[in-house]
Amino acid sequence: MNIDLEVCPRFENYLFDWDYKYYVLLGAYGSGKSYSTAEKIILKCLEEKRKVLVVREVFETIRESCYDVLCEILTNWDMLSDDPRRNKSNRNKVLARRSPMELKFPNGSRIIFKGMDKPMKLKSLNGVSIVWLEEAPEIKYAGFKELIGRIRHPHDSIHFIMTFNAVDTSCWCYKRFFINKTDDGKQKVILDPELLYQNKTLVVGNTYYHHSLPEDNYFLGQSYIDQLDELAEFDPDLYRIARQGRFGPNGRRVLPQFEVAAHSDVMKAVRETDRKLRFTGFDFGFETSYNAVVRMAVDKENNYLYIYDEYYKNHMTDDETADELKELGFDKIYEYIVADSEDPKAIAYYRKRGFKIRGAKKFAGSRLSYTRKVKRFKKIICSDKCENTIEELKGLVYAVDQKGETIWDEFNIDPHTFSAIWYGLDKYIVPDLKKHNSRKGVA
Repeated sequence: MNIDLEVCPRFENYLFDWDYKYYVLLGAYGSGKSYSTAEKIILKCLEEKRKVLVVREVFETIRESCYDVLCEILTNWDMLSDDPRRNKSNRNKVLARRSPMELKFPNGSRIIFKGMDKPMKLKSLNGVSIVWLEEAPEIKYAGFKELIGRIRHPHDSIHFIMTFNAVDTSCWCYKRFFINKTDDGKQKVILDPELLYQNKTLVVGNTYYHHSLPEDNYFLGQSYIDQLDELAEFDPDLYRIARQGRFGPNGRRVLPQFEVAAHSDVMKAVRETDRKLRFTGFDFGFETSYNAVVRMAVDKENNYLYIYDEYYKNHMTDDETADELKELGFDKIYEYIVADSEDPKAIAYYRKRGFKIRGAKKFAGSRLSYTRKVKRFKKIICSDKCENTIEELKGLVYAVDQKGETIWDEFNIDPHTFSAIWYGLDKYIVPDLKKHNSRKGVA
């Protein structure tokens, strides 16, 4: 069968490559990654008998996305029949069935569609050897692991294709395929996304990475690209995601004044601060959360907060953590630690181990109050040594409710270092510039 196939050069290699287990397609809006993936799967199904599973988190969204794209391509190639019964007139065509959704090829290949929001529908996956996860970050990581455990074939190679727009770095796709964190808080770099942005296509182990932009899709109208370019003026975070296809926060940043500086420069500034304005906060954690200890200093004159040291680990018992904190000097006579008051037993334990520690004052609305306090610093300058603090605070954005309204005391992640900062600054009063200006009669 001859097919007149017009391909965007950026996707030509990807279209015919089946050498790897994982295919990670990251890109901007309209870059052509989903359309090219649909073409890739159809071509494979025509070449050899395969059973393909297409999934999204919500089943109802598949019909107007993946299913329609696949049908559009087959229609353009004059290969689609909407008669679900095989007969003489359509024996060489792909049969489309809408309930349940399925595409049947003349050679026995099949494409089936499932929603990850209904796990019971994941049954009957026998024979599946290719899985396409559209908008992969929307799918729960537990669902992805479930698929990996279930998909097997006696002789066909196994492939998982993930297509998605760049989202924030808290998503499982980022942690699984780019940068993750070990139990001791250290970063594990599988692939620095900056390298992918520069090189466009990379292979790491059994994973094929592909990055695409709107201009890589030459079927896309210039007016759409111009519309994306306009985002730079009024929504730079969305511009980075939609136009540049880069990871990062998407939403209203909690700490826009947060910046990173060389550790030597931060320590030089810290040494010039009053020792009475140095603070240490401790947020307890164990299983999915972390023990986070953050050291800070305040430049009261300039209203700057310096963050110069951190401890960040989980799966650590109190005795193990206490031993390590002692080795790092957190039990020195001048060190006063303020911790989460919801665990008085832990506080009592650390006190017996020789730490000067107390619980922070918590009250109804304290999360919002603490957040507003930290936001009142003119600058928050973090040492480049504090990798976990940087990771959590640099891209920290407010959560939103179902109506899109900002939730002022909830965030896109659970930022343990931010909680430690709250506790450490428990009794410090940050000047409120609005009140200060109002007393001066400034409008």
